[in-house]
Amino acid sequence: MLLAVDVGNTNVVFALFENREIKARWRIATDARRTGDQYAVWLLQLLGIEGFAREQVTRIIVGSVVPRAVHNLTVLAEKYFGITPLVAGEGDADWGISVDVDEPRSLGADRALNAIAAHAKYDGDLIVVDFGTATTFDVVDFNGAYKGGIIAPGINLSLDALVGNTAKLPRIAIEGPRDASVIGTNTEDQMLIGVFWGYVAMMEGLIARMRAEIGRPARVVATGGLAILFDEHTDIFDAVDADLTLEGLAILAGRARA
Repeated sequence: MLLAVDVGNTNVVFALFENREIKARWRIATDARRTGDQYAVWLLQLLGIEGFAREQVTRIIVGSVVPRAVHNLTVLAEKYFGITPLVAGEGDADWGISVDVDEPRSLGADRALNAIAAHAKYDGDLIVVDFGTATTFDVVDFNGAYKGGIIAPGINLSLDALVGNTAKLPRIAIEGPRDASVIGTNTEDQMLIGVFWGYVAMMEGLIARMRAEIGRPARVVATGGLAILFDEHTDIFDAVDADLTLEGLAILAGRARA
């Protein structure tokens, strides 16, 4: 079985694949200081709880936007599984796609993995929207080449900035609005309207501009934790695919084995 590890700025997700099917997944807060031994105590217990043995893991691949975390995950793989992990974007796990931007090496692993998986699953030109710590909008052309994109503050970052820089505004949860009104009658509603509908308007406006610049029909694929919530309140997405980044890791691992 393949253990795919997706290291984001906020969380690390471990997913156990059999062929291309996810059999189990676990999530832990990202901490670049967490050692391989600490990962092992946590992960090996979860494997056992789910009914898997460590011997069933025969391959490991890591994709990371936190470079310092890769070393400790390599220690985890080598010490506790006896496996030298593939690192997405390096060696046998090179992206294998054209990256048509000014500084190709600066492309984040998550964005490259999303591009690889989206092109494998969907036809034509694509715009991939990933809701993470930041929200990214990435263009993948019909040949699978990465053409560039946009980085915007994630909605939680925007909310943190609003609350952290004002004296009287309370912290609120990100949730769908109670109705379609954009005129709030209390502070909490006004904040939610500003953050939520403001974010929807930003997405719709940016995607419209991206489609116009592409000049061809482009399908919009959303991924990340808040994709489902936003999908309930806008028709801008053609597909919501929660496992896009993990599937990109599985595709890369399959290519490396071939």
